[in-house]
Amino acid sequence: MRQAKEPLSAGAVLGWLVLAALAPGAAHLRAGWRRTGLTLISVYAALLLAVLAVALTVDIGTLAGSATQNSSLIAIMVGAIVLGLAWFALIVHSFVVLRPGRLAQSGQILTGTVAGLLAVVVIVPFGYAAQFAQTSREAIGAIFQTPENEGESPAPDPKPEDPWSGRDRVNILLLGGDADDNRIGVRTDSMNLASIDVKTGNTVLFSLPRNLEDVRFRPGTAMARRFPNGFDLPKDANGGSSDLLNSVWEYADAHPEIFGGKQHQGPKVLMDTIGYTLGLDVDWYALVNMWGFARLIDAIGGVTITVEQDVVFGKYNEGLVKAGTRRLKGADAMWYARSRTYSDDYTRMRRQRCVLGAILNQADPATVLTRFNRIALATKELIRTDIPQTWLQHLVPLALKVKNAEVTSVQFVPPLISTGYPDWERIREIAAKAVRDSSRTGAAVAASASPSSAPSSSVSPSPKKSKKPAKETGDDPTKGLTEGCGSSSAKG
Repeated sequence: MRQAKEPLSAGAVLGWLVLAALAPGAAHLRAGWRRTGLTLISVYAALLLAVLAVALTVDIGTLAGSATQNSSLIAIMVGAIVLGLAWFALIVHSFVVLRPGRLAQSGQILTGTVAGLLAVVVIVPFGYAAQFAQTSREAIGAIFQTPENEGESPAPDPKPEDPWSGRDRVNILLLGGDADDNRIGVRTDSMNLASIDVKTGNTVLFSLPRNLEDVRFRPGTAMARRFPNGFDLPKDANGGSSDLLNSVWEYADAHPEIFGGKQHQGPKVLMDTIGYTLGLDVDWYALVNMWGFARLIDAIGGVTITVEQDVVFGKYNEGLVKAGTRRLKGADAMWYARSRTYSDDYTRMRRQRCVLGAILNQADPATVLTRFNRIALATKELIRTDIPQTWLQHLVPLALKVKNAEVTSVQFVPPLISTGYPDWERIREIAAKAVRDSSRTGAAVAASASPSSAPSSSVSPSPKKSKKPAKETGDDPTKGLTEGCGSSSAKG
């Protein structure tokens, strides 16, 4: 039963209207619509309790992973639209039941204007949530597509009870390609394998130089039959080499006849080759266009990096990234990471590691949320991968673990190894030890580990040892991801 209430002033109408936007049903109770008001407040309280229960019982990583699935994104989008319209209708009806018609004309104009603005304002968060879901759907759909390899069966969907099938680590190959209108094919000038502990998120980033020679292929594969003594091609017309590690993808793509006519075998071959080299099974790859990467850095607002010394770049050495600690825009960050002018491949690899570390440390959740549309657009244009979308619900929580876990790196560069005459056995031993150290949970285990034993999972047979092994070194080559990059890249 509705109880008559005394007329309200314009200020009171506006006050109850704002309260109704925050606590649905409040205006109805004030206006005497008791049953409706109690129903609205009860439904609202139930929704708040449900949200609180989810927040307290469901891991944030699991929740974020589930939100990457197409069905979840559609549900979020539809739910946001429905709730937005419901809140809009609530404000309008709350205004009506407060009977503003009893006010003077000026009060009616004032309260009607504010009510209209308030009804629009309450829709904005729901509209943003719907747009967020739709943008996510488009970006995820564009990046995580069907694998290109002909005749390949798609990866099996993960089992909910044990998505990693008892495995301790996941290995993802992170590649940087330098796309150019004047260049045919894909050259992977940046090659890093991230080996991630699925329980802790502890990660080892193995960096392999682009100019690694005498590359060996897994015995029994098509490439091993073509190059039984290692990757070896005649010199280019200008005296350059096209048989380095960064040319494996391009060569495999350009010679489908080696694979019985199958097209687009480059990713698969490079994954298998790097996995064979390190003694690890590579699960997936992600190829990033290096210059598209600059757009991603711009999307997050740049990265703060300590530039140790001036970095010169450009065809005529006309560009300069000055030494010092500063926030670099995308183009300057990429030139810092990629320039070899007055430098070499190995220094460039270290700088690339510094940029990766800066992005990992500085791309916090608040930044990602506030700049989401720009980040999604940039990501959609720069990444190519064979990771199935069904696996995202498990990889997203793992990525959140990595954000706060220990990330170390190993760079296979001189003097650790010789790029001209690689010691394949030593590369494998170093990789095995780094993986083992990353997985350790106590000093006692660390003291008892043998440097020559291999990890228990995701291990491949060893490549053939080169005729000229690199010089042994007693130093531990495993370093922190941002070690030597300046204090600006440190976590904190």
